[in-house]
Amino acid sequence: MVYIDEIEVDQEGIAEMMLDESSIAQVARPGTSLRLPGTSHGGGPTPAVRPMTQSGRPITGFVRPSTQSGRPGTMEQAIRTPRTASTARPVTSASGRFVRLGTASMLTNPEGPFIHLSRLNFAKYSQKPNLSKTLFEYIFHHENDVKNALDLAAQATEHAQFKDWWWKVQLGKCYYRLGLYRESEKQFRSALNHQEVVDTYLYLAKVYQRLDQPITALNLFKQGLDRFPGEVTLLTGIARIHEEMNNIPSATEYYKDVLKQDNTHVEAIACIGSNHFYTDQPEIALRFYRRLLQMGVYNCQLYNNLGLCCFYAQQYDMTLSSFERALALAADDEEQADVWYNIGHVAVGIADLTLAYQCFKLSLAFNNDHAEAYNNLAVLELRKGRIEQSKAFLQTAASLAPHMYEPHFNLATLSEKIGDLQSSYMAAQRSEDAFPEHVDTQQLLKDLRQHFAVL
Repeated sequence: MVYIDEIEVDQEGIAEMMLDESSIAQVARPGTSLRLPGTSHGGGPTPAVRPMTQSGRPITGFVRPSTQSGRPGTMEQAIRTPRTASTARPVTSASGRFVRLGTASMLTNPEGPFIHLSRLNFAKYSQKPNLSKTLFEYIFHHENDVKNALDLAAQATEHAQFKDWWWKVQLGKCYYRLGLYRESEKQFRSALNHQEVVDTYLYLAKVYQRLDQPITALNLFKQGLDRFPGEVTLLTGIARIHEEMNNIPSATEYYKDVLKQDNTHVEAIACIGSNHFYTDQPEIALRFYRRLLQMGVYNCQLYNNLGLCCFYAQQYDMTLSSFERALALAADDEEQADVWYNIGHVAVGIADLTLAYQCFKLSLAFNNDHAEAYNNLAVLELRKGRIEQSKAFLQTAASLAPHMYEPHFNLATLSEKIGDLQSSYMAAQRSEDAFPEHVDTQQLLKDLRQHFAVL
């Protein structure tokens, strides 16, 4: 039987995000919420150094379910497909997360299912411990029938006189899947009182993260580490929460602790490498990515990162060969677009603007929603004196990625130069919303306000 790893924090779908009525505090205190960007402990990178997701968090070094789209502010952002998603549809709870597993061997005949759940007497099966556990896993994982699985788990727990921790964990999983997070929390807490298991700590932390209580989740992980010192999954959980809260230095420390326990942990190596790259240490980042290569990780993203590290570390002989390998390994158009975009950056770095222009055009040919390529093309168009074309590209980039400050600021600067002060002021305000500490935006707004005051 195939198992889904239920421990991984799964992606919140549109329904959970936009129809969420379990909000407790709309304005959380700094450093206590995963949903509000900017509530960090300080020390995190700014958008000028490290790109941001639409939820206001820095892009991580490793794609996880929770990093795919973040928490959108509007329905339009929720419906838009995230850059790292593997389907064209917006993320919902059914986007490959709770798929029905099974093989043809499970069918009794081609016309009917393996087990008719409607005909089962759960009261009878719940009294047979060995059979009931297998039956529960079949209903929960294969049939994805949470209601019947919950019914069976409740009766089996009762038969076990509420002393079997395994059934309590399964009840918690059912309640979590149904969105009853507080009931789920009670079951996991009760299971921990009976039997302390690493998985139960991870399930309970998952509940707290969905309830937007990262501090409680961190405390729980630390309790788990007291019981299970050096447990890699608990250390990784702490590092992920710090990373989501934009507390990158702490996240990096915990990822280093992970590597002390397991020096082949791909996520930890990738995230530490990414952090070194964005803190102006491409040579050290190169060592981490080479380590991944030695471990047998062989994909487009890794060669893409190697190419960038080689370029910024001034190892030009390796740069283009890495990007060529990345293009050969690209699995889809979005990966091709990202690689061509990075080659365009290399071309800008060596002052070959014709090559850069062609690369950004190729990037848009593969992915028409690539906001960064639109922004950079606009700058190149402006250098050629094509003001209207440049303005159109900047407006497109700003609408595709409202969380990026660059297109808003560039549009504000361009509008100010051609005398459209109202548009310039509005774009500068959007830039300030995306990146409040940006000095050039603040200076532009100050100049515009003085100009309006004179009028």
